[in-house]
Amino acid sequence: MPRTSSRKADPRTGAAWAACAVLTSLLAAGCVAMPADGPPEPVELPQAAGAENLQVRVFPVAPHPGEDPLNLLAGFLDASNADEANYGTALKYLTADAAKRWHPDAGVVVLSRNPVRDSTPPKADDISTEITVTGSQVARLDAKHTYRTVADEPYREKFTFVKETEGKEKGEWRIAQLPDGLIVDQTNFKNGYRPVHRYFYAATDPSAESVPASVLVPDPIYLRRRIDPLTAAAQALADGPSDWLSKAVTSAFAGVRIVNPVSVNDNRVATVKVGVPDLGNQQSLCRQMAGQLFHTLVDQQGKGQIDRLDLSGIKGGCSVDAAQAAPTAPGSLAGGLAGMQQYYLLDSGQLMQTQGEGEGKPVLGALGLPGQPRMSAVAVRRDGNAAAVISNDRRSLYVAGLGEGDKLGDPVVTGGQGLTSPSWDGRQDLWAVDQNPANPRVLMVRGKTVVTAQVDGLNGRAVQALKLSSDGARAALVLGDGSGTRALMVGLVVHSGTAASPKVTITGLRPVAPMLSEVGSVSWADTDELLVLGKEPGKLQQLHYVGTDGSQSTDSPLQVGDSMASVSASEARSGETVPPVLAASDKQIYRLLGNQWREVAPQRRGTSFSYPG
Repeated sequence: MPRTSSRKADPRTGAAWAACAVLTSLLAAGCVAMPADGPPEPVELPQAAGAENLQVRVFPVAPHPGEDPLNLLAGFLDASNADEANYGTALKYLTADAAKRWHPDAGVVVLSRNPVRDSTPPKADDISTEITVTGSQVARLDAKHTYRTVADEPYREKFTFVKETEGKEKGEWRIAQLPDGLIVDQTNFKNGYRPVHRYFYAATDPSAESVPASVLVPDPIYLRRRIDPLTAAAQALADGPSDWLSKAVTSAFAGVRIVNPVSVNDNRVATVKVGVPDLGNQQSLCRQMAGQLFHTLVDQQGKGQIDRLDLSGIKGGCSVDAAQAAPTAPGSLAGGLAGMQQYYLLDSGQLMQTQGEGEGKPVLGALGLPGQPRMSAVAVRRDGNAAAVISNDRRSLYVAGLGEGDKLGDPVVTGGQGLTSPSWDGRQDLWAVDQNPANPRVLMVRGKTVVTAQVDGLNGRAVQALKLSSDGARAALVLGDGSGTRALMVGLVVHSGTAASPKVTITGLRPVAPMLSEVGSVSWADTDELLVLGKEPGKLQQLHYVGTDGSQSTDSPLQVGDSMASVSASEARSGETVPPVLAASDKQIYRLLGNQWREVAPQRRGTSFSYPG
């Protein structure tokens, strides 16, 4: 989840000098004092690294005697965003009562740039004053560390200052009232917080005829970068999923707390202790918890840095190694090597399979034979053993095996008025969109059963395309409002009903690419990352990587031609190998290798292409 952002330098009197002392050996950064009066000015937060891999530790500085409210506020913001676990120095800027009431872990407000303070300098005999802090919000973290983008929402909060009337700080200004949580600009957020995942099991589908394999679903969060990240990640996992994801996942950690700091020894064994009285007699629960922890800690440390996890309760425990944790790993239903194959339809109706530079070969079965009816779209099942195709008139949806002798057979859906966007989840459910103006629908096909999915929160918009994640718990949807605007949303897939009468709802829709006014195509590129072909207002079409929490994964979108109409990527991986991006333009298909687009089978005309899914 390599998301990046940018920000500008930021000094202040007091704490800024400490920050600059750290940075001087790394950056050519200057430090200037903040004026004590005048018009509204930025409250400068501590300078930090602008580069992704440049780590800068910021040390807090306590308030100086005689500081006025403006400098006190700047020092407090510095200290609250410094690398100190318990915010002990920041609390010194508050009155005793305010220190008891303030909840720094209530969340984080991320501003586009340094906050601005607006105040009138207090007079010599004043005993209280207020400073208003304003800015433009671009994101926020909630108390569960969940990131949300905000469309430049105005931020305005008051800080109240009083002069202490007794004790050793008598006559000193201190903060008496303030908002809970932290305030940070984008640059300091980048330096101080790190994007990671915690993992929860996809909820069981009560309408499935057989219980599918339980796989882990990523829940993206941001944690403080240098404050015991392993223990913080484990505790964030124990705290439960984000409010959004909780509708579609379950956890083995209900009511369980992490007892001791997490450690990893030289043999790459992670050790975690939880407050469960006896795990020895609950081995199934223990292994489920260990699986969640293993993948969560590996996400923090990086692959290959942890080989085994030892989990213990107050009594008893269990161990899980990499091989034992693999079956439930995120992306384990993406198809593996089969999910990295590439398929495209020719004008002749043949479905081709390829991995290299050449045109590949026809698939087995009826869909690989020449002379087939022309189809408008194709989606290969993630195991590579079947494919769904939509007829050229977009009225019929077929499913055919890709084995020798497999026939096309009768359509599983007929009577559509604009079928499009076939997509398979990893549970072998097939999805499609019917763009019938009189009755737009999202369809789930399970065997011969066709279910119309309820989609909550459309607010007058229609689903024009969708792609399902391999775990089946999430769906990326392109919504149109009739004006030409096409927005990208991610929703949760919630199953109910029975095997004889399955029901499904897509709910919790949330925008993930608000900067795009026109979305042309979307594909899952990883278990928690989408590849989006779209336009920002006034800009050319580009490829963007975005996380399902809305955070942008790269600062620099990929350049593409305006004629490119669709893209495809894959969640599947073989080791560290990432399948190349595919794009289609005017019946030509291109593969992105490095930074170069190369045409696939230039002598053949393709009408549709897809990675499995």
